[in-house]
Amino acid sequence: MSTQTLTTATWQLDPAHSEVAFTVRHLMSKVRGTFDEYTGTITTPSEDPTAASVTAEIKLASVNTRNAQRDGHLRSADLFDATNDATMTFVSTGITGSGTDYEIAGDLTINGVTKPVVLDAELLGVDVDAYGATRLGVEARTSISRKEFGFDFNVPLEGDKLLIGDKVDITLTIEAVQA
Repeated sequence: MSTQTLTTATWQLDPAHSEVAFTVRHLMSKVRGTFDEYTGTITTPSEDPTAASVTAEIKLASVNTRNAQRDGHLRSADLFDATNDATMTFVSTGITGSGTDYEIAGDLTINGVTKPVVLDAELLGVDVDAYGATRLGVEARTSISRKEFGFDFNVPLEGDKLLIGDKVDITLTIEAVQA
């Protein structure tokens, strides 16, 4: 844990030291990917993490699974429809917990569909980097049903199986800089 504490501040996500990642089942394995373009703000009105608020915007077209053909399909109207609805957003509605363990409740919007989600979060700390900037670290995880957000494309397989799983695991590894 760090040597600093939270203060009244606004924090901007640092994409060079953060990651927005996902995992989804594909046949008998799991495909992993990231979104490479996103912004976010954490507002801490006091030293109490439960008083904080979080907003984030992720560009769906920035999906990266290290496979150009798959990424193109993910951007298509079958799934993300990144041309017509280019962003995914998250807005927190409340934070509970203590110490380093928190739950961040909020509204996730994808393709015009908004659903409540809860992120299990770990406050990794607050500290000053080698250049004098104060940084905040958080890691958070959640799972969503892709069908609930309108991503129902699939390919039926023999034996009543489907090519793509419904559950999407999301992991956010965030480092934010005090503005």
